[in-house]
Amino acid sequence: MIILDGKALSQKILSGLAEEIKKFPRKLRLAVVVVGEDPVVRKFIEQKKKTGESIGIDVRVYPFKEAITTNELRKRIAEIVHEKKNTGVIIQLPLPPQINKQYILNSVVPEKDVDMLSGRALGSFIVGKHPTGRASGFSPIMPPVAGAVKALFEEYAIPYTEKNIVILGAGNLVGRPIALWMLQQGATVSVITENSPNPQSLILQADIIISGIGKPHSVTGDMVKEGAVVIDAGTSESEGKLVGDIDFDSVSQKASHITPVPGGVGPLTVAMLFKNLLTLAKI
Repeated sequence: MIILDGKALSQKILSGLAEEIKKFPRKLRLAVVVVGEDPVVRKFIEQKKKTGESIGIDVRVYPFKEAITTNELRKRIAEIVHEKKNTGVIIQLPLPPQINKQYILNSVVPEKDVDMLSGRALGSFIVGKHPTGRASGFSPIMPPVAGAVKALFEEYAIPYTEKNIVILGAGNLVGRPIALWMLQQGATVSVITENSPNPQSLILQADIIISGIGKPHSVTGDMVKEGAVVIDAGTSESEGKLVGDIDFDSVSQKASHITPVPGGVGPLTVAMLFKNLLTLAKI
């Protein structure tokens, strides 16, 4: 069994970014819009701040109270997006239930959408179009979590285009972008949601399992076939600790490759976010 060390790989990627940023003609800044006081979200933001500062990128957090309305939030985000010092803007998810999520995500222009969560940015990615509308025939950036999974596959020489892949969850941050990217690559993909019949049967047949449902230890060793590649992209808090969807102790007994939580997909996704920021800044 091989542990897919996303933390070590992220450090390698970040080191390369830091060298490029030193030579960049202007200071780069990531704006992070956060609504509410979710402790898990705060931990993610602190990780982004620490990582950004380590490579020479300023990370500015714009906090808003949980009771804010959709229209007021959209108005404030428009101001943040149009601030020239902000090279990139992300809307930290989740948002409170009263907020129209996609309407808010769509307020970030593609030129600054490093998370690729707006309809325009994601649409450009799906059809292979440049996010700024230029006729280049391709998108130079990827949704960060899809970029993270791709980086792991390449680093550890894991083939995936002819494998049976099962993705748990179809959320904006993990399941949907990974599924769209893999379909672009010609892979065979099944996406399991809470309404899928017989999910255990699909998981047991999977060569590659990617989970992003945010439910601690939902996938156990008896659900996984021998030699499966298991990517845990789901994170939640349990007893004050960050934990993944995969029950690492039991699943690692059967998997050929597995990501830990923490130290797997998480830090690598943050590295890909900053890689997107630098790429868009160059355009």
